[in-house]
Amino acid sequence: MPESKKRPPAAETTARHIEDLILEGSLRPGESLPPERDMAEALDVSRPTLRNALKALEAKGLLSSAPNGGRQVAPLATSVTDPLLTLLEERTEMVDDYLELRATLERMAATLAARRATDVDREILSTCAQKIEAAHASGDAQAEAEADIDLHIAVYEASHNIVLLQIMRALSRMLRQGVFMNREKLYTMPEVRNVLKDQHLRIIETILSRDPEAAGEASEAHMNYTQLALSEIAEAEARLELSLRRIEGGNLSKVAR
Repeated sequence: MPESKKRPPAAETTARHIEDLILEGSLRPGESLPPERDMAEALDVSRPTLRNALKALEAKGLLSSAPNGGRQVAPLATSVTDPLLTLLEERTEMVDDYLELRATLERMAATLAARRATDVDREILSTCAQKIEAAHASGDAQAEAEADIDLHIAVYEASHNIVLLQIMRALSRMLRQGVFMNREKLYTMPEVRNVLKDQHLRIIETILSRDPEAAGEASEAHMNYTQLALSEIAEAEARLELSLRRIEGGNLSKVAR
């Protein structure tokens, strides 16, 4: 057989298959891998072949040691959350830039999801709707914020665009850390809570209805509203801070005493 026609080694093929599972989101960052025996059986390879494949993936930084002594999928696309994370936390003016980007990407993701969502994706989105309504009914701001983020991740996954999914997963981790905006702050305002709930349910409804145009419009409108609400909150906080400084004489009167 000519050299160019040779099949790749079994370990290389196995590693590539696991890579595909990671990229497509079937294996998620932080998720522990099954025991070697179970994995080898599921992939129909020998345990030595599997071990070589796993070592190759560890060398690439795709797998890491799990707390239980096994292996787990390593955090992916996290370079944006390292030195840059601190910089972004210090630059509140970046919020508008971030939300402008999200508006475009969310529209794209929802449009693709309406076209490509599988039955499994649709079931996950339906579950997200239930969680959103339950969190809203409970009045738990943190639960609503978590349900919010989970929905957006589900939409990215339903888009079946691997690059978009991995990029947005990285940004979603930043959301959970409150880098760009404090979602819980949004959910302390009753009028905002009601609007966000309705917007999220509308996004889900249009995706489940397989209406790409309506899904894209609903997602973009949601992000535009979020940007406006956060801007109004920031302006109100700035006015309050100014008023307090005036009352206290800019804190200089205390020094003079």
